[in-house]
Amino acid sequence: MSAGLDRIDLKILRLLQEDGRIGNADLAKRVNTSPATCHRRTQRLFDEGYLRGVRGVVAPDKVGRGSLVLVGVVLDRSTPESFSAFEAAALAMPTLLDCHLVAGDFDYFLKIRVSDMADFNRMHSEILIALPGVRQTRTFFVMKEVIDNAPLSL
Repeated sequence: MSAGLDRIDLKILRLLQEDGRIGNADLAKRVNTSPATCHRRTQRLFDEGYLRGVRGVVAPDKVGRGSLVLVGVVLDRSTPESFSAFEAAALAMPTLLDCHLVAGDFDYFLKIRVSDMADFNRMHSEILIALPGVRQTRTFFVMKEVIDNAPLSL
């Protein structure tokens, strides 16, 4: 942990991970501070980059994106230019949740939400293999999401 965080800061971070909709008054009560102090602390956590944002978590199946797919990508070259071109194109993919540059057998791992296998097949043939520098992809269809996007342990 950072030397700049005390037990109250950590509790604020934990509580906001559990429920980003918690109001400042309730948050202050739960961390045993005044609302003004809690607001200042929360604002400082944002200002110093400990909190990057607060957002709602959408149920993928309710919006037609119930299938989760992980894709390993191998590029044809390992150069800064090829990485930059791939990453710029990946940023434009609306169904892409995560894109990670990794070490090992793949250059990137992608986390993608689609409606079903046919939807992924269309996206794969029209978008994925057309991304700059892609030599090979390996696809993993998620059978069961045991843990997804768990909060950080603080």
